[in-house]
Amino acid sequence: MKKFMNTAASLVAESLQGFVAAHEQTVMFAPERKFVLRRNPSFGKVALISGGGAGHEPLHVGFVGQGMLDAACTGHIFTSPTPDQIIAAIELTDTGAGCLLIVKNYDGDVMNFEMAAEAVAQTHRIKTIIVSDDVAAYGVGRSSGRRGVAGTLIVEKILGAAAEAGTDLAQLKALGEHLGERVRTMGVALSGVIVPDTARPTFLLEADEMEVGVGIHGEPGIGREKMASANAIAALLCDRVLADIGARDANEPALLFLNGFGGTPTSELYLVYNAARRLFEAAGFTIARSLVGTYVTSLDMAGLSITLARLDEAMLSLWDAPVATPALRWS
Repeated sequence: MKKFMNTAASLVAESLQGFVAAHEQTVMFAPERKFVLRRNPSFGKVALISGGGAGHEPLHVGFVGQGMLDAACTGHIFTSPTPDQIIAAIELTDTGAGCLLIVKNYDGDVMNFEMAAEAVAQTHRIKTIIVSDDVAAYGVGRSSGRRGVAGTLIVEKILGAAAEAGTDLAQLKALGEHLGERVRTMGVALSGVIVPDTARPTFLLEADEMEVGVGIHGEPGIGREKMASANAIAALLCDRVLADIGARDANEPALLFLNGFGGTPTSELYLVYNAARRLFEAAGFTIARSLVGTYVTSLDMAGLSITLARLDEAMLSLWDAPVATPALRWS
């Protein structure tokens, strides 16, 4: 195993130090470096807090800033942040309007965010959104039900814009639940992940195999299939998404998000995006917005996911609203 690191134990802390130093105009460490928060908070609005294990960067720390998250808590690689980190984030970012916790549906994340919310329930108004956009089968590893994967970015962006505009806590919760029904993701990997702590791949594939339905913790998917052309892989993933995304209006606007898992070249992401766009348009969707890049990763996994989000005009407006974070920025 070759990694740019000093030790496996210090990798996450040293990486976060570099991240905050590189983006010091946008983010800063909280006391004791328990989490990363906005350098210039917007007082009086609902605070948005998310987090998870390291290894998914730029999710979540890369989305801290104007128009998205107020704080992100990071655990060790593929390990949930602890309740005390989340409690500290709630206590520091809540300026009176309450906190919305955006949690990926992985067992550790759900448990620790729930414990934190219960611990401060008497002193802070807290609501939680569970993101579960993965269309892979129920009962997969690390999660009870659908996992929260790349669609988490879309939820954080749209709810972040709504919070910035002054939407209250109850309305944000309702918007998040409504949005969650309209975002679906399916992933595929060409290799497993070598976690620095273990120095072993999470799964092994033959030269002519691919793993279908993977999550973002290096875990195996729901099936192993023979390697195919990019067009065939796009069709496999898009068919699963279309079968699950629910009823839609003719020419309904949608956001198409093509996400790399950390080890996939940008040129290949755009190639698959082109194939996926044709397939979704043939199915009656109007691709009104697009995002292509490496945003929700599984360390250095060679793989990608396709996310389709059915967005109405109000949601599209929130997607277009200004955002200024280290990893996502437009005005």
